[in-house]
Amino acid sequence: MTSLLLLAAEKESAEVTDWAARIGWVVGLALFVALVYWLMREGWKWRGTLQSDLPELHSAPDDPGPATLTMSGRYHGSTTAGQWLDRIVAHGLGTRSRAELTLGDAGLDVVRPGAEDFFIPADALREARLDKGIAGKVLTEGGLLVITWQHGDRLIDSGFRSDHAAEHTEWVDALTNMINKTEGAR
Repeated sequence: MTSLLLLAAEKESAEVTDWAARIGWVVGLALFVALVYWLMREGWKWRGTLQSDLPELHSAPDDPGPATLTMSGRYHGSTTAGQWLDRIVAHGLGTRSRAELTLGDAGLDVVRPGAEDFFIPADALREARLDKGIAGKVLTEGGLLVITWQHGDRLIDSGFRSDHAAEHTEWVDALTNMINKTEGAR
């Protein structure tokens, strides 16, 4: 009987959770995540400041003429031409959004609900191609319509994805024909 009492006396109750330490870790982790988010946001703003030499975007003319093609889809962003990871954020070009594209004789009208719309005049268009990626978005080969255009002294690649990917080839052909006609007129 005395050995049972000694064994019972040696047992301790289960350790209670140390709530102060646990709360400290959670608060510390939350502060770390907030710091990382803040640093990312500051980096985005700094990139916009570095690109402040980019002129204001064109707006669509009052009478753009009849539409050659229209497309609904997504705008995935713009980069410096040929550098698919060098995102341009100035004037809202870095903001992903839904997009309605309308191609006419005057150029390409990009309407973006919730983001700044812009217009690419026909004489600023340089190239249209199918590609697989642009900053922040990588798809299968040919899954992205990339349009190269001149804005100020900078060549820009803008990436779009149609809701119906089969339309991409038709867009490349129409834009290439428009570019060739414009270059012939120069």
